[in-house]
Formats: sequence, C-alpha cells, structure tokens
Amino acid sequence: MTKTLVLYFSATNTTKKMAEMVAKQLNAYIAEIHPEQPYTSADLDWHDEQARTTIEQHQHGQKVAIKDDLPDISLYQNIVIGHPIWWGIPPRLISSTIDHLDLNGKNLATFATSGGSGYGRSQSYVERSIKENGYDVKVNKGSVLNNARQASSWVASLDLQ
Repeated sequence: MTKTLVLYFSATNTTKKMAEMVAKQLNAYIAEIHPEQPYTSADLDWHDEQARTTIEQHQHGQKVAIKDDLPDISLYQNIVIGHPIWWGIPPRLISSTIDHLDLNGKNLATFATSGGSGYGRSQSYVERSIKENGYDVKVNKGSVLNNARQASSWVASLDLQ
C-alpha cells in the first residue's frame, strides 16, 4: 500500500482537481475533508460581510467542526493536506482537521489553491496548529498550486519517505 495520504477540502472543486493531480504524482491514497455543516453558495459569498465564511475567517481561534470520516492515518507515513485560501489563510476547518489527526512521527506537506494569495500566512497558520497540538512532525514547505507545472515542481521538492 502507498505510504502517502492526500487529504483535501474543496468547496468549489478547484482544490479537489489539484489534490487529484498531486495524489496521482505521489501514487497516494486520497480522501476528502468534509465540514460537519456543508457550505452553501451563500456561505461562500466573500463579498457578503455576513456570510458564514467571512465570519468564520475573521474570528481568531475559530474552529469549524468536521465530519468524523477521516481515514486511519496510522497506515501512512506522509500526510499531504490541500485547501483553498480564504482571506489569506486556510479555511478554519483545516486546524480542526489537524486537531483530529495524530501527526506524531509523520511527514506533513500542505498546499493551497488561490487566485491571489501566496502561501506564507497559510504556512504559519498550519505550523501554529501543529504547535498547539504538540505534534512531533516534519513539516515541508507548502505552496500555492494552480496548474500542473506548479504541482509537479512542488511534488518534486518534497522530502517524503
């Protein structure tokens, strides 16, 4: 069995497509992260200050519940998490996902899809979530991936086992 698992959250299928590309290149198993309460198109309207995602993303420390349907990660050495970038950082359910995973002794890599943000703030957000959980995990440098060339280059840069 493959030693790598790609987990992803995708509200609009953009990140899903990139996660599938990354999983194929890594010969990895792939699974989706599901919010406990699915997002509607109104929830995703970033122009609306009262939209669910706008409110969630602007509340520091906010956690968004996820469904308890993640695969058993004890079978994998490498965990890759893909997500969109909302308001400069991952959706709040990514920290909830990290809370649910025992990442001790794992290699972690994260990537995002974004129309304009870089990965710096997202990398800090992920590293802060890992530190809050006290995990002993090797964290690879994340990246924004929006096409096959970027995905191939990033996958080639990873230090996975």
